[in-house]
Amino acid sequence: MTPARRVVTLPPTVLGLDAVHFARECQRRGADVLELRTDLHAPDAVDLQALAAVLPLLVSERGKPLPPAWVSAAWRVDRDLKDATGRQGSLEAPAGKLLASHHAERQLSTTEALRLWERELPPDALVKHVEPMHGPEHIGTLLETQRLLMERFGVTRVTVLGMGAVALPARAVLARKNVLDYVAAGGSWAAAPGQRLLDDAVRELRGADRLTLEPPLRLGILGTSIVHSRSPRIHKQPFDRIDIPEDGPVETLVDSLLPYYAGFAVTSPFKLRLARHTRSPLEAINTLVRRGSRWESFNTDTHGARTVLERLGAKEAFVLGNGGATSALRTVAGEDGVSLRVLRRADIGEVLTGAGVWTWPDRVPPPESLRFERARVAVIAYGAPGRRIAAEISRRGGTPVMLGAAWFVAQARRQRQLWESAT
Repeated sequence: MTPARRVVTLPPTVLGLDAVHFARECQRRGADVLELRTDLHAPDAVDLQALAAVLPLLVSERGKPLPPAWVSAAWRVDRDLKDATGRQGSLEAPAGKLLASHHAERQLSTTEALRLWERELPPDALVKHVEPMHGPEHIGTLLETQRLLMERFGVTRVTVLGMGAVALPARAVLARKNVLDYVAAGGSWAAAPGQRLLDDAVRELRGADRLTLEPPLRLGILGTSIVHSRSPRIHKQPFDRIDIPEDGPVETLVDSLLPYYAGFAVTSPFKLRLARHTRSPLEAINTLVRRGSRWESFNTDTHGARTVLERLGAKEAFVLGNGGATSALRTVAGEDGVSLRVLRRADIGEVLTGAGVWTWPDRVPPPESLRFERARVAVIAYGAPGRRIAAEISRRGGTPVMLGAAWFVAQARRQRQLWESAT
């Protein structure tokens, strides 16, 4: 199976020489194609020849017409089946350059989607079909649309994409047969909601077994604000970073993805919700493993919690927060004879001393009344979030103890064992 070409879109704020540097950096990291869109850049905002010398250019007509110079420099020219008024659009492009696309305004049935593509196309044109995903269950329809479009146009010509807050896992599954994989370079800007990160897509390709005819079931991490998660870097590929809003439909999402994923790591804020959804006897879970037609849930955070409490070496400790991580700490403390005092935000009043563990995510500000005196406070986040939490602890008079990596490695080892038992 030939891997999809990874397409990165040039951000609207990147101009001139900076655009060339951006293209070189993306090429170094594994991008195959650079997209220029007329709604993002003026005709003379970039040096076409310099960009084309780095990566093949995909130029896309979005609202404003394509400049002739863009068309001449392009590897492919993206023109929409319909114009802004809904009428049949112009598919004019030099021989061998056309990418015919359609961006639906709503979810479509496969029958509706195929009807759009009854228009005659050049035999060398690529086909791109894009739909919004209002719910994760739409993945099955998109896969059927992809299959039938490939029957019509051939397996080397078709790309089908979903867009939206819960679209990333659908895009990851669709990418296995797509010709193009539109990915985000990173940072705060993405060309469309639901794009995977370029680095994650490249990591999957490098970790793939080229001799495997049937690709393995995927793994992934579910959470909010997980751009710094190490899980995609240490676990077996393919492993997806599925970042969804805190109030997102995570229950429907995991049920919809059951046929395509062997398991998930679950992080904040979904540990309690998915424990209830899977009818777990545990208060909180951080691991899902596929067992035929259902999910089985586990909490390997207890392995991380035990490591942290052992490193703190205290028989009494306070815990800031009462979420999934606290549930694991509570379990281990009961087994090991450690007395825990769990503090919610409303409980913070007195100055805290001794040993403690900070479980609040860094995206939620702590209460202003929080103060420490001669307190060692374990930080169980890592990367940039862990550093921000450590700075807060120091600012409030405490000594941060960076134990996020120790927690993560201990629980991740157990997750690997469980995923290997998936059926």
